[in-house]
Amino acid sequence: MSKQSAEHHRKAAEDHDHAAKHHRAAAEHHEAGDHERAGHQAHVAHGHQIQASEHAEEASKHHANEHAQH
Repeated sequence: MSKQSAEHHRKAAEDHDHAAKHHRAAAEHHEAGDHERAGHQAHVAHGHQIQASEHAEEASKHHANEHAQH
């Protein structure tokens, strides 16, 4: 696996971790009845999920390129 692929996988994992953190915060705010903050946290989590997907896609492109070169 190339350095670029590995880096994209690491970044995807970090973004998934950040998304999970914000989802947990959203759940806590919902339980406390603060739906505005819960919505904000869910929105931020969604952004991290999108970034994670983009990194995973980039890693896949690098994998495809590596296999094509062999």
